[in-house]
Amino acid sequence: MIIKNAKVFINGEFVDKVVDFSDTIDDIYNSNSDCDFHRNTDGSADFIDAKGCYLIPGLIDVHTHGAMNADASDGDLQGIETMSKYYAAEGVTSWCPTTMTLQEETLKKAVTSVADYKRPTNGAKILGIHMEGPFISEKKLGAQNKHNLALPDVDMFHRLQETSGGLIKIITMAPELPGAMEFIKEISKECVVSIGHTDADYDTAIEAFKVGASHATHLFNAMPPLGQRAPGVVGAAFDSVFKLNGGTYVELIIDGIHIHPNVIRMVHRLFGDRLVLISDSLRCAGMPDGDYELGGQMITMKDGKALVSGTNTIAGSSIHLMEGLRRTVSYGIPLEDAVISATLSPAKSIGVDDLVGSIDIGKAADLVILDENLNVKEVFIDGKALHQHIIRAYNSRLTSS
Repeated sequence: MIIKNAKVFINGEFVDKVVDFSDTIDDIYNSNSDCDFHRNTDGSADFIDAKGCYLIPGLIDVHTHGAMNADASDGDLQGIETMSKYYAAEGVTSWCPTTMTLQEETLKKAVTSVADYKRPTNGAKILGIHMEGPFISEKKLGAQNKHNLALPDVDMFHRLQETSGGLIKIITMAPELPGAMEFIKEISKECVVSIGHTDADYDTAIEAFKVGASHATHLFNAMPPLGQRAPGVVGAAFDSVFKLNGGTYVELIIDGIHIHPNVIRMVHRLFGDRLVLISDSLRCAGMPDGDYELGGQMITMKDGKALVSGTNTIAGSSIHLMEGLRRTVSYGIPLEDAVISATLSPAKSIGVDDLVGSIDIGKAADLVILDENLNVKEVFIDGKALHQHIIRAYNSRLTSS
């Protein structure tokens, strides 16, 4: 299959290229005249004319709990499939099912369902599991359930990792807890350790980055604020990148509710391509206002804002990552930078950028065609089109091309 006449996102910019792909990106041409069109037996060629559109890599959401009244913590195969199809339809071609702070047996059921899941062709790829908790601070619970908290436990993690078949890619934890530094040293050898839901000060956070942490979960949310004499986790993450030369990445929820657009602009300037856009979506994403369950607690969504029921505590978001990308651009972030933060940066943050995250020869043909308003016109996963009723791959005589 060939896509021509699109503005193709390659190496951080939109360029005039022609992309030839099967299940992977096979070739990238400078112009239509350079193409060796795939000829059919009747002499025609298969291509999509995407004139006036953008072609970007499929988005990657490394922190999403649920959507369409399903949640990764449910341990339900049908729910995983429902979420997978929902994300794919919106141009999110890869994701990390994200669990809540729960008891070990419940987590075991959840990771087992992910391990057992077989992706349909119209579903997004699962890159791994993001385990958010249970090793977090009671002082910074956010929407997590305090009754399920636990101290860092290497053996418990290994039991869950074995059950998952090695699928746990990220674990969010609080580095100030007893035994946390030893946990980080051990677990960072096989999994990304992310600092989050934490009351850690700067010194504790910077020590965590020194011993192996390389990620910060939803920056600013469920952690101490950035202060002029107390820089906290935010300041430590910055120094980890620019002073310690670490491989640290920072997440940001970009629904416009969790983080003010001004702060999103500042974080973009501070962290550049170390910024990872996330949805942190809940089962209420894609659903009408109402009451929903989250990690053993109830949340209430009204006008798209989800709160722990009966409180003013913001839970996760009600959007998918593509909507987050559109909002990020509306806040003043250049489209090119927003795309990097929703594709290549998350791929790099969990070590899968050799497979996905950019339009490069040999990588998976996970592609999204967007119109000029960033609406999804077509999605390809491993080269297979999802929405053939929107833009149809068609045969056209070479003479008409």
